[in-house]
Amino acid sequence: MVINLSSYQPPGLIVICGPTASGKTGLSLALAQRLETCILSADSRQIYRELDIGTAKPTLAERSQAPHYLIDICDPTETLTLADYQSQAQVILAQQTQPPLLVGGTGLYVKAIARGLKIPRVPPQYSLRESLSGLGQTQCYAMLRQVDLAATEKIHPNDATRTLRALEVFYVTGIPISAQQGEEPPSYPVFYVGLDTEELGDRILSRTQMMVERGFEQEVAQLIEKYGADLPLLKTLGYAEMQRHLAGDWDLAETISQIATHTRQFAKRQRTWFRANSEIHWFDAQVPDLVEQVWAALPEWAIV
Repeated sequence: MVINLSSYQPPGLIVICGPTASGKTGLSLALAQRLETCILSADSRQIYRELDIGTAKPTLAERSQAPHYLIDICDPTETLTLADYQSQAQVILAQQTQPPLLVGGTGLYVKAIARGLKIPRVPPQYSLRESLSGLGQTQCYAMLRQVDLAATEKIHPNDATRTLRALEVFYVTGIPISAQQGEEPPSYPVFYVGLDTEELGDRILSRTQMMVERGFEQEVAQLIEKYGADLPLLKTLGYAEMQRHLAGDWDLAETISQIATHTRQFAKRQRTWFRANSEIHWFDAQVPDLVEQVWAALPEWAIV
């Protein structure tokens, strides 16, 4: 189901974004209770059931403090596209009477909702991708130049993932992906809150250690036993490192160090993405009166 954003007037949207471990969950819970509103997750891994500790998913106790949506909406073996996520989020937005909070660090998820990305609604075509992959990236990119030159201006010649996606969309719809993309900004107001801090590296290490204490090792072992070691989600940040620990490659201390290092690298990429958005109002996550600072900065429409 796709909601036409121009067909209704929701009260607005408050985005809480920033790099991982910057405190988005804690702030969102405090604001949601004050505003008496709900929280929509903008995290590409928290949508999956059973991936709890390694994704820093809000606990059941935390979720009981405010209504949460777009968490645990599909199984680890299922594929939920960005278009699927956008559709589900738009349905939830259309039902709200108070400005909801869109909370997470997945930049594309935030942009899909807050900027109204136009997304080609073409599900993955695995057999087509396999056939195209067999031709090699050089040939695939040359084919894309023939059918969608505009797309190649934004896709690097070595970017096989986006090249295949662009070809896939063209061969399924007959329309270049460049003609199906763009933005349709929503009619409701959006206010962006960004969290970051110079102490982010320490926070990442502390959170990684806490994940292990909460049973992250057991979570990964159970996923491997149930779905097999080749489950794609087990190749993602944190899960891949813990899987190597379980295979005997690293001891626990080295595993924690590797996860923290790779998470800091990931956070750097998130910073680059979000800092490019000039609409974000940034706050230091370490200040003791963070909630009050953010509350004072909220526009009138958000707190009426």
